[in-house]
Amino acid sequence: MARKPETDSDRLDDAARAGWLYYIAGNTQDEIARKLGVSRQSAQRLVSLAITERLIKVRLDHPIGNCLELSDRLKDRFALSHVEVVPADPESSSDTLGIAQAGATALERYFESQHPVVAAMGTGRTLRAMAEQVRPMDCPQHKVVSLVGNIAPDGSATVFDVASRIGDRVRAPHYPMPLPVIATTVHEKSLLLAQKSLRNVLDLASQADVTFVGVGTIDDDAALLRDGFVRPDEIRALVRAGAAGEITGWVFDQNGQLIDGLTNDRVLSVPLQRPAESLVIGVVMAPQRLRAVRGALRGKLISGLITNEKMAGHLLEI
Repeated sequence: MARKPETDSDRLDDAARAGWLYYIAGNTQDEIARKLGVSRQSAQRLVSLAITERLIKVRLDHPIGNCLELSDRLKDRFALSHVEVVPADPESSSDTLGIAQAGATALERYFESQHPVVAAMGTGRTLRAMAEQVRPMDCPQHKVVSLVGNIAPDGSATVFDVASRIGDRVRAPHYPMPLPVIATTVHEKSLLLAQKSLRNVLDLASQADVTFVGVGTIDDDAALLRDGFVRPDEIRALVRAGAAGEITGWVFDQNGQLIDGLTNDRVLSVPLQRPAESLVIGVVMAPQRLRAVRGALRGKLISGLITNEKMAGHLLEI
Protein backbone atom coordinates (compact mmCIF):
# COMPACT_ATOMS: atom_id res chain seq x y z
CA MET A 1 0.00 0.00 0.00
CA ALA A 2 1.42 3.40 -0.98
CA ARG A 3 2.54 5.69 1.81
CA LYS A 4 0.33 8.78 2.08
CA PRO A 5 2.00 12.09 1.13
CA GLU A 6 3.84 13.71 4.01
CA THR A 7 2.33 16.99 5.17
CA ASP A 8 4.25 19.91 6.64
CA SER A 9 2.79 19.01 10.02
CA ASP A 10 4.03 15.43 9.73
CA ARG A 11 7.50 16.60 8.79
CA LEU A 12 7.65 18.99 11.75
CA ASP A 13 6.54 16.14 14.00
CA ASP A 14 9.39 14.01 12.68
CA ALA A 15 11.82 16.92 13.08
CA ALA A 16 10.71 17.40 16.69
CA ARG A 17 11.22 13.68 17.39
CA ALA A 18 14.65 13.76 15.73
CA GLY A 19 15.63 16.88 17.65
CA TRP A 20 14.54 15.36 20.95
CA LEU A 21 16.43 12.14 20.26
CA TYR A 22 19.59 14.05 19.35
CA TYR A 23 19.73 16.90 21.86
CA ILE A 24 17.85 15.45 24.83
CA ALA A 25 18.29 11.68 24.62
CA GLY A 26 21.82 11.91 23.20
CA ASN A 27 21.30 9.59 20.24
CA THR A 28 23.66 9.55 17.28
CA GLN A 29 22.30 10.29 13.82
CA ASP A 30 22.62 6.58 12.93
CA GLU A 31 20.52 5.68 15.97
CA ILE A 32 17.92 8.32 15.06
CA ALA A 33 17.74 6.98 11.50
CA ARG A 34 17.11 3.45 12.80
CA LYS A 35 14.48 4.51 15.33
CA LEU A 36 12.58 6.69 12.86
CA GLY A 37 12.99 4.28 9.95
CA VAL A 38 14.71 6.80 7.66
CA SER A 39 18.13 7.13 6.04
CA ARG A 40 21.01 8.73 7.92
CA GLN A 41 20.90 11.70 5.54
CA SER A 42 17.18 12.17 6.27
CA ALA A 43 17.88 12.00 10.01
CA GLN A 44 20.53 14.70 9.63
CA ARG A 45 18.11 16.92 7.71
CA LEU A 46 15.41 16.42 10.34
CA VAL A 47 17.74 17.44 13.15
CA SER A 48 18.73 20.56 11.17
CA LEU A 49 15.05 21.33 10.52
CA ALA A 50 14.34 21.14 14.26
CA ILE A 51 16.86 23.95 14.79
CA THR A 52 15.87 26.16 11.86
CA GLU A 53 12.20 25.93 12.86
CA ARG A 54 13.15 26.67 16.47
CA LEU A 55 11.56 23.49 17.74
CA ILE A 56 14.61 22.95 19.93
CA LYS A 57 16.08 25.53 22.27
CA VAL A 58 19.58 24.60 23.35
CA ARG A 59 20.85 25.74 26.77
CA LEU A 60 24.59 25.67 27.27
CA ASP A 61 24.94 24.14 30.74
CA HIS A 62 28.59 25.10 31.28
CA PRO A 63 30.39 27.96 33.03
CA ILE A 64 31.48 29.34 29.67
CA GLY A 65 27.80 29.93 28.87
CA ASN A 66 27.75 32.85 31.30
CA CYS A 67 30.81 34.30 29.59
CA LEU A 68 29.12 34.18 26.19
CA GLU A 69 26.04 35.92 27.57
CA LEU A 70 28.15 38.62 29.20
CA SER A 71 30.02 39.14 25.91
CA ASP A 72 26.79 39.74 24.02
CA ARG A 73 25.49 42.14 26.67
CA LEU A 74 28.72 44.15 26.65
CA LYS A 75 28.62 44.37 22.87
CA ASP A 76 25.10 45.72 22.97
CA ARG A 77 25.63 48.06 25.93
CA PHE A 78 28.77 49.74 24.62
CA ALA A 79 28.42 49.14 20.83
CA LEU A 80 31.65 47.13 20.71
CA SER A 81 33.00 45.29 17.68
CA HIS A 82 34.89 42.57 19.58
CA VAL A 83 34.29 41.21 23.08
CA GLU A 84 35.69 38.13 24.76
CA VAL A 85 34.92 37.27 28.37
CA VAL A 86 36.91 34.51 30.08
CA PRO A 87 35.97 32.71 33.31
CA ALA A 88 37.19 34.23 36.59
CA ASP A 89 39.11 32.14 39.11
CA PRO A 90 38.01 33.39 42.56
CA GLU A 91 41.13 31.97 44.20
CA SER A 92 43.63 33.57 41.83
CA SER A 93 45.33 36.91 42.53
CA SER A 94 46.60 37.21 38.95
CA ASP A 95 45.63 40.28 36.91
CA THR A 96 46.29 38.49 33.61
CA LEU A 97 45.08 34.89 34.02
CA GLY A 98 42.91 33.95 31.06
CA ILE A 99 42.94 37.31 29.32
CA ALA A 100 46.62 37.00 28.38
CA GLN A 101 45.86 33.73 26.63
CA ALA A 102 42.67 35.10 25.04
CA GLY A 103 44.49 38.19 23.77
CA ALA A 104 47.27 36.07 22.28
CA THR A 105 44.72 33.88 20.49
CA ALA A 106 42.92 36.92 19.09
CA LEU A 107 46.20 38.34 17.77
CA GLU A 108 47.24 35.01 16.28
CA ARG A 109 44.05 34.95 14.20
CA TYR A 110 45.25 38.10 12.45
CA PHE A 111 48.74 36.70 11.95
CA GLU A 112 47.34 33.55 10.33
CA SER A 113 46.14 35.70 7.42
CA GLN A 114 48.19 35.68 4.22
CA HIS A 115 47.05 39.26 3.61
CA PRO A 116 49.49 41.76 5.20
CA VAL A 117 48.33 43.00 8.60
CA VAL A 118 49.59 45.91 10.70
CA ALA A 119 49.18 45.21 14.42
CA ALA A 120 49.74 48.10 16.83
CA MET A 121 50.61 47.35 20.43
CA GLY A 122 50.47 49.29 23.67
CA THR A 123 52.64 48.39 26.62
CA GLY A 124 52.46 47.32 30.24
CA ARG A 125 52.34 44.20 32.36
CA THR A 126 49.10 42.81 30.93
CA LEU A 127 50.18 43.09 27.30
CA ARG A 128 53.61 41.73 28.21
CA ALA A 129 51.89 38.66 29.67
CA MET A 130 49.85 38.41 26.47
CA ALA A 131 53.01 38.61 24.34
CA GLU A 132 54.50 35.66 26.24
CA GLN A 133 51.49 33.57 25.24
CA VAL A 134 51.79 34.22 21.50
CA ARG A 135 52.97 31.03 19.83
CA PRO A 136 56.04 31.13 17.56
CA MET A 137 55.05 31.77 13.96
CA ASP A 138 56.66 32.81 10.69
CA CYS A 139 54.91 36.01 9.57
CA PRO A 140 57.20 38.12 7.37
CA GLN A 141 54.16 39.61 5.59
CA HIS A 142 52.90 41.34 8.73
CA LYS A 143 54.15 44.34 10.71
CA VAL A 144 54.08 44.99 14.45
CA VAL A 145 54.32 48.61 15.56
CA SER A 146 54.51 50.17 19.01
CA LEU A 147 52.14 52.92 20.10
CA VAL A 148 54.30 54.02 22.98
CA GLY A 149 57.95 54.66 23.80
CA ASN A 150 60.20 51.82 24.96
CA ILE A 151 62.70 53.92 26.93
CA ALA A 152 62.52 53.90 30.74
CA PRO A 153 63.16 57.09 32.73
CA ASP A 154 66.78 56.05 33.39
CA GLY A 155 67.46 55.62 29.67
CA SER A 156 67.32 51.83 29.67
CA ALA A 157 65.02 49.76 27.48
CA THR A 158 61.78 49.06 29.35
CA VAL A 159 60.99 45.41 30.07
CA PHE A 160 57.42 46.06 28.95
CA ASP A 161 58.27 46.64 25.28
CA VAL A 162 55.53 44.50 23.75
CA ALA A 163 55.90 45.18 20.02
CA SER A 164 59.50 43.98 19.87
CA ARG A 165 58.71 40.88 21.89
CA ILE A 166 55.82 39.89 19.64
CA GLY A 167 57.79 40.72 16.49
CA ASP A 168 60.54 38.37 17.64
CA ARG A 169 58.11 35.56 18.44
CA VAL A 170 56.33 35.68 15.08
CA ARG A 171 59.38 36.67 13.03
CA ALA A 172 57.68 39.75 11.66
CA PRO A 173 59.17 43.21 11.03
CA HIS A 174 58.59 45.31 14.14
CA TYR A 175 58.81 49.02 14.72
CA PRO A 176 59.60 50.17 18.26
CA MET A 177 59.32 53.76 19.38
CA PRO A 178 62.71 54.82 20.81
CA LEU A 179 61.27 57.42 23.19
CA PRO A 180 60.21 57.82 26.80
CA VAL A 181 56.47 57.65 27.42
CA ILE A 182 56.36 61.28 28.55
CA ALA A 183 58.78 64.05 27.63
CA THR A 184 60.34 66.27 30.29
CA THR A 185 59.04 69.45 28.67
CA VAL A 186 56.71 70.47 25.86
CA HIS A 187 59.71 71.79 23.93
CA GLU A 188 61.49 68.44 24.26
CA LYS A 189 58.36 66.73 22.95
CA SER A 190 58.38 68.91 19.83
CA LEU A 191 62.04 68.15 19.16
CA LEU A 192 61.61 64.40 19.59
CA LEU A 193 58.52 64.15 17.41
CA ALA A 194 60.28 66.05 14.62
CA GLN A 195 62.57 63.09 13.93
CA LYS A 196 61.89 61.61 10.48
CA SER A 197 62.35 58.00 11.60
CA LEU A 198 59.78 58.56 14.33
CA ARG A 199 57.29 60.06 11.93
CA ASN A 200 57.47 56.83 9.91
CA VAL A 201 56.51 54.81 13.02
CA LEU A 202 53.64 57.18 13.80
CA ASP A 203 52.34 56.96 10.24
CA LEU A 204 52.50 53.16 10.31
CA ALA A 205 50.62 53.05 13.62
CA SER A 206 47.84 55.15 12.09
CA GLN A 207 47.35 52.39 9.48
CA ALA A 208 46.90 49.60 12.02
CA ASP A 209 44.31 46.93 11.22
CA VAL A 210 44.05 45.98 14.89
CA THR A 211 45.36 47.54 18.09
CA PHE A 212 45.81 46.02 21.55
CA VAL A 213 46.12 48.25 24.61
CA GLY A 214 46.10 48.02 28.36
CA VAL A 215 43.98 50.35 30.50
CA GLY A 216 45.73 51.84 33.54
CA THR A 217 44.63 53.67 36.66
CA ILE A 218 45.50 57.16 37.86
CA ASP A 219 46.04 56.79 41.59
CA ASP A 220 48.76 55.97 44.11
CA ASP A 221 49.27 52.59 42.42
CA ALA A 222 49.33 53.86 38.84
CA ALA A 223 51.79 52.09 36.54
CA LEU A 224 52.98 55.48 35.27
CA LEU A 225 53.97 56.34 38.85
CA ARG A 226 55.44 52.94 39.75
CA ASP A 227 57.57 52.92 36.62
CA GLY A 228 58.83 56.45 37.21
CA PHE A 229 57.23 58.19 34.24
CA VAL A 230 55.35 60.70 36.41
CA ARG A 231 55.88 62.12 39.91
CA PRO A 232 53.48 61.79 42.87
CA ASP A 233 52.57 65.48 42.66
CA GLU A 234 51.66 65.02 38.98
CA ILE A 235 49.38 62.12 39.86
CA ARG A 236 47.69 64.24 42.53
CA ALA A 237 47.17 67.07 40.00
CA LEU A 238 45.63 64.62 37.53
CA VAL A 239 43.28 63.26 40.19
CA ARG A 240 42.18 66.80 41.08
CA ALA A 241 41.48 67.37 37.37
CA GLY A 242 39.12 64.38 37.36
CA ALA A 243 41.42 61.73 35.83
CA ALA A 244 40.01 58.19 35.78
CA GLY A 245 42.51 56.22 33.72
CA GLU A 246 45.13 56.18 31.02
CA ILE A 247 45.89 54.37 27.77
CA THR A 248 49.48 54.49 26.50
CA GLY A 249 50.11 57.46 28.80
CA TRP A 250 47.13 59.51 27.61
CA VAL A 251 45.01 60.40 30.65
CA PHE A 252 41.21 60.64 30.47
CA ASP A 253 38.29 61.27 32.81
CA GLN A 254 35.32 59.06 33.72
CA ASN A 255 33.61 59.91 30.43
CA GLY A 256 36.63 59.18 28.28
CA GLN A 257 37.46 62.85 27.65
CA LEU A 258 41.19 63.60 27.56
CA ILE A 259 42.40 65.76 30.44
CA ASP A 260 43.47 69.21 29.24
CA GLY A 261 47.09 70.09 29.87
CA LEU A 262 49.20 68.54 32.65
CA THR A 263 51.04 65.39 31.54
CA ASN A 264 48.95 65.07 28.37
CA ASP A 265 50.85 68.06 26.99
CA ARG A 266 54.03 65.99 27.11
CA VAL A 267 52.87 62.49 26.12
CA LEU A 268 54.86 61.08 23.21
CA SER A 269 52.62 58.10 22.42
CA VAL A 270 50.51 57.84 19.28
CA PRO A 271 47.43 60.08 19.86
CA LEU A 272 44.21 58.32 20.85
CA GLN A 273 41.30 58.47 18.42
CA ARG A 274 37.91 59.36 19.86
CA PRO A 275 35.98 57.46 18.79
CA ALA A 276 38.40 54.72 17.83
CA GLU A 277 38.29 54.47 14.04
CA SER A 278 39.78 50.98 13.74
CA LEU A 279 39.52 47.99 16.07
CA VAL A 280 41.17 48.93 19.38
CA ILE A 281 40.95 46.10 21.90
CA GLY A 282 41.46 46.79 25.60
CA VAL A 283 42.91 43.82 27.50
CA VAL A 284 42.18 44.25 31.21
CA MET A 285 40.59 42.47 34.17
CA ALA A 286 42.01 43.93 37.43
CA PRO A 287 39.07 45.09 39.63
CA GLN A 288 40.85 48.33 40.59
CA ARG A 289 40.73 49.37 36.94
CA LEU A 290 36.94 49.31 36.71
CA ARG A 291 36.54 53.11 36.70
CA ALA A 292 39.25 53.46 34.07
CA VAL A 293 37.75 50.80 31.81
CA ARG A 294 34.27 52.28 32.16
CA GLY A 295 35.63 55.70 31.15
CA ALA A 296 37.43 54.22 28.13
CA LEU A 297 34.20 52.53 27.04
CA ARG A 298 32.05 55.61 27.56
CA GLY A 299 34.47 57.72 25.57
CA LYS A 300 34.79 55.07 22.83
CA LEU A 301 38.56 55.09 23.24
CA ILE A 302 38.38 51.33 22.77
CA SER A 303 36.06 49.45 20.42
CA GLY A 304 36.81 45.97 21.72
CA LEU A 305 37.40 44.33 25.09
CA ILE A 306 39.00 41.18 26.45
CA THR A 307 38.25 40.73 30.14
CA ASN A 308 36.97 38.22 32.69
CA GLU A 309 33.42 37.60 33.89
CA LYS A 310 33.93 39.47 37.17
CA MET A 311 34.94 42.71 35.43
CA ALA A 312 32.21 42.18 32.81
CA GLY A 313 29.59 41.90 35.54
CA HIS A 314 30.76 45.13 37.18
CA LEU A 315 30.72 46.97 33.84
CA LEU A 316 27.11 45.96 33.26
CA GLU A 317 25.95 47.20 36.64
CA ILE A 318 24.05 50.51 36.58
